Amino acid sequence: MNNGLLVVNKPKGMTSRDVVNKVCRKFNTKSVGHIGTLDPLAEGVLVCLIGKYTKLANILTNHDKEYIASFKLGILTDTLDITGNVLKEGKKEFSKDEITSALNHFKGKYNQEVPIYSAVKVNGKKLYEYARNNIDVKLPSKIVNIYDIELIDIKDDIITIKCKVSKGTYIRSLIRDIGAFLDTYATMTSLVRTTLGNFNIDEAYTLEDIENNNSVEIAASGSMRSWRVCAILNIVAVALSWVPVVGVLLLLGMVVVTIMLLASLNKTRKLYEAFRMIKPQSNNRGPEF
Repeated sequence: MNNGLLVVNKPKGMTSRDVVNKVCRKFNTKSVGHIGTLDPLAEGVLVCLIGKYTKLANILTNHDKEYIASFKLGILTDTLDITGNVLKEGKKEFSKDEITSALNHFKGKYNQEVPIYSAVKVNGKKLYEYARNNIDVKLPSKIVNIYDIELIDIKDDIITIKCKVSKGTYIRSLIRDIGAFLDTYATMTSLVRTTLGNFNIDEAYTLEDIENNNSVEIAASGSMRSWRVCAILNIVAVALSWVPVVGVLLLLGMVVVTIMLLASLNKTRKLYEAFRMIKPQSNNRGPEF
């Protein structure tokens, strides 16, 4: 069975589940998950976990993310992106200083209302189910952190920004709130996730790369094996240290093994930083994990 971590550059127009399904078929396994859902409109870094690596989902989920997003001023849709139905229209023209001031206002923590078209559950039902059935529901909110946000470009009424945000931040909602601060409306037109933790879009592989058996970067499983070995050696050293004849030597050895264990634990915690290149096998099985 294949076990590994694959960084995919999700194309626009596909759901995150579509990408997972393709990875499942490629590696002939149902044990595939992903970190950080991207909407069909969005593209960029989507981390897929395969086999035993799905157990790392909780560890890898709590990471900051960086995005490049574009939005249109003077328009509000029900989905908060350009694919939705237009609900309201307003002022479209603002100076660069006004826009920059609005962006700076949102640096730091703020209470963000979750969009109605999202998978967040209220009373056991996902919010988008309320939206699709035209059922009114009080939208929950949560504290998010906008670590950095900067203006990249202004072209007509389309604004492009780059931002680094905490886990759980909805860029669609951030853009809506930027519009509200300017006393108008704003709707997202495009979104690219450039990083998730230490995973970078420059290291991500397209679906074509994966389908065509091109070389892929995978998390090194050696660190996990090293962790197990060090853990066992540490236990043995502790047990044998009670034998007086070899007590001192084993205690010194235990210190060495403990250092090795801590180093390996650090590698395990940073699996996504320990990559190696694997060339496709001649049997055309695709990249191995």
